[in-house]
Amino acid sequence: MATLYNVIQGRSLERLAALSDGIFAVAMTLLVLDIHIPAAAGIHSEMDLLHALTELAPQGAAYVMSFLTLGIFWAGQQTQLNHIREGSRDLTWIHLAFLFTLTMLPLSTRLLAEFITYRAALVFYWLNILVPGVILYWSWNYVMHHGLVKEDTDDEVRGAICRRILISQSLYAFGALLCIINNYVSMGWIVLVQLNYAIAPRWGKRLG
Repeated sequence: MATLYNVIQGRSLERLAALSDGIFAVAMTLLVLDIHIPAAAGIHSEMDLLHALTELAPQGAAYVMSFLTLGIFWAGQQTQLNHIREGSRDLTWIHLAFLFTLTMLPLSTRLLAEFITYRAALVFYWLNILVPGVILYWSWNYVMHHGLVKEDTDDEVRGAICRRILISQSLYAFGALLCIINNYVSMGWIVLVQLNYAIAPRWGKRLG
């Protein structure tokens, strides 16, 4: 009986997609709620306010980078789910692990915003990009090896999904290594990679 339950568990991709959408929405909202506006007690003039707003730049940069990160991962997961024929218990838990890592992104974002010049903070943030990428790659390999991909998904599409993850994660890893030079250089590279995948389809197509 337990074996039968394991077979029938986690079949609904619609419920998985709905849960994912909710978690992505909450994580994206928490990012902006974690930006602390200047305290009114410390503002006595227009110049004070402008100066205080410039000090929010690290928080703003981390917010933009993390929002792009979540958007890219949401699109990547959606792409996979659109090409999966049916779910399974193991696949459900793989995606729950993926979602767990994303709930940590507001934390790593805040850490980076507070300690933006520290390499350890940036490496921790990069790990929060690497781990969900690895899990998405694991998810796609799982469905391919267990025959859960839709029959009309050709080999080119199957390979493109794998390449997309591998190439993007390689570019992110290179960006993380740039923190040896400077954290701002590293973050700039990561944002450029994200913008490429978000709004530059021609270059993105060449990269996989």
